[in-house]
Amino acid sequence: MIDLRALRDLPDVVRASQRLRGEDEGLVGAVLAADERRRGALSQFEAARGEQKARGKEVARATGEQKAALVAAAGELAARVKALQAEAADGAAEVDRLLRSISNLVADGVPAGGEGDFRLLEEVGTPRDFAAEGFEPRDHLDLGEGLGAIDMTRGAKVAGARFPFLTGAGARLELGLLSYAMARAVEWGFTPVVPPTLVTPEVMGGTGFLGAHADEVYRLADDDLYLVGTSEVPLAGFHAEEILDLSAGPLRYAGWSTCYRREAGSHGKDTRGIIRVHQFTKVEMFSYVSAADAPAEHERLLGWEREVLDAVQVPYRVIDVAAGDLGSSAARKFDCEAWVPTQGRYRELTSTSSCTTFQARRLNIRERTADGSTTPVATLNGTLATTRWIVAILENHQQADGSVLVPEALRPYVGLDVLEPLRR
Repeated sequence: MIDLRALRDLPDVVRASQRLRGEDEGLVGAVLAADERRRGALSQFEAARGEQKARGKEVARATGEQKAALVAAAGELAARVKALQAEAADGAAEVDRLLRSISNLVADGVPAGGEGDFRLLEEVGTPRDFAAEGFEPRDHLDLGEGLGAIDMTRGAKVAGARFPFLTGAGARLELGLLSYAMARAVEWGFTPVVPPTLVTPEVMGGTGFLGAHADEVYRLADDDLYLVGTSEVPLAGFHAEEILDLSAGPLRYAGWSTCYRREAGSHGKDTRGIIRVHQFTKVEMFSYVSAADAPAEHERLLGWEREVLDAVQVPYRVIDVAAGDLGSSAARKFDCEAWVPTQGRYRELTSTSSCTTFQARRLNIRERTADGSTTPVATLNGTLATTRWIVAILENHQQADGSVLVPEALRPYVGLDVLEPLRR
């Protein structure tokens, strides 16, 4: 959540951020009013508590009828102190509830608007001219079925729609891609992690995933646990309630996990193939840094994502995501979108977000400063590879006979140079 002191000092900045996101700026006034009530109740409680202590001393010195009268008055005062304490506690809970409903402050320079209002930063590579090569490109599902790599029919039979089987060459390609990504992450100094994929409400809520998009999350009601849609969530919870030592630089983790998303509200969208599925696998980078270092770390994460994209040799573009499409936790987000030939457009493959201190405040993750005090750290995340990349790899590296060339960088990890169609 955002800093309450910053909201008190610069309410117009928070209102402007809410407007950029297309969210309710009236929440700022609601927080300020609730905070004023909380502080008033707390002030009354402290005054009554001081009076209670003074009366206690009088009772100790008094005798006879005077003492009886003072004891009776002290009882009434104790009840008032208890009531004021409860009022102050309720006020604090109300401030916290309202404050958690305000999204992170949008970083300077983020474009206004929604999904289509991004800023294009760069295009890399040139889409293939399949007409010049003399054949019509096939989409990833046609290719995947021909390769014995993707089986949507049996996935639906076993688990329902949008739960694919990756088999044979498909499984080898995914494992090879993710292994390559993890190897690069280790090379860059990340600690590899295989995290839990079930988390508590405190961790899921602490990362900001139980707000406006809570309907995207699978919940196990009997156990009060949530299935994660990204290992960002357990990696953020990894250091909850801790004071970190960042004197030697950022703490960086790379999580390999299965991920689950309900895709609520996406009925009719991308129902063909594996672009939008309920279960997939991902390698996710996660960084804990000092707040001042967050912008530089964000650029580093983007650079590492681009290195892996360059290695798989697909055309892509980099965009600065608009404020209304950031999600509640991100202050800024850069997406890399790969060209999908049969769709004639770019589709997201990676996303890297700077969450500044938003998640750390909720999860109480701090660092020790030079003067001995503590301050919230910044958290950042970025996708390094995921199942969806198979779409771009298959379509961009397909050959006229239905085979697919494996990008050279992946060949030692996949164990194949070419994915060959099954011969039936």
